[in-house]
Amino acid sequence: MSTPAVSQELGAFLRAHRERLQPADVGLTATARRRTPGLRREEVASLSGVGLAWYTWLEQGRVTASRQVLEAVARALRLDAAGLRHAMRLAGYHEPVPFDRTAERLADAVRPVLDSWPASPAVLLDRHFDLLAWNAAWTALWGSPETVPADRRNLMWLMAVDRHLRSVLHDWEPLAMNVFQHFRAQAGPAIADPRTDELYRRLEADAPDLRHWWGCHTVAELTAREVLVEPPAVGPVRLTLSSFHPVDDPSALVLLFTPRTGTDVARMTDLTKRPLRATA
Repeated sequence: MSTPAVSQELGAFLRAHRERLQPADVGLTATARRRTPGLRREEVASLSGVGLAWYTWLEQGRVTASRQVLEAVARALRLDAAGLRHAMRLAGYHEPVPFDRTAERLADAVRPVLDSWPASPAVLLDRHFDLLAWNAAWTALWGSPETVPADRRNLMWLMAVDRHLRSVLHDWEPLAMNVFQHFRAQAGPAIADPRTDELYRRLEADAPDLRHWWGCHTVAELTAREVLVEPPAVGPVRLTLSSFHPVDDPSALVLLFTPRTGTDVARMTDLTKRPLRATA
């Protein structure tokens, strides 16, 4: 069952999507001037087949919803697959976190896989996007995570704050924003736990100009894409970003940046042989 804080997060998520929709988006005709953006609560309630008072309480975090009812609300709000999964997890319908696997044991199990890609930067993240393990290519490209304080050793923090990453990664903002959106899409109840609260406080302190990122309620999958990086002294390198979940812990995530061409492989190989640098 969801906690009050998570219920409020679910309500804020549903409200944000309701306000983004227009009557025409759901087959309705706008007949009167509207004082608020998007759909009215009564319109979403009607489309979902629930009572107005109950839907109002749902947005206020005062009631919980069954899977069936939440699916109906999601259809009314035109949520995509990532949005529906996020709403389900916020309501408490999520994959259980394995209880027989500690982060250390998971890192030990996955680290040999990461090391099998000597020219492809790769990292293992937990459900909070904290870095659990990484390979030499990751360190060569982005800097050693071991130089970052443990409470900030997190992909979202690195994307928002690390100056070296931002200087090496071309068009860093779209990828960084997608990282935040994917975190919200997959984290579910992790949004309300102490580690997430601590992480957001670190971001607020270290990157206050980007607070609109973690205050946003949009979600999205972290999609495969081409990434252009230009580390010092080796020239531009094109990488393909892909991701997958370890079978031992579906809430964890492996990110893999694969060189696209032989030239890119050669440049990444050269980079891994250079002296290591510290993360800024």
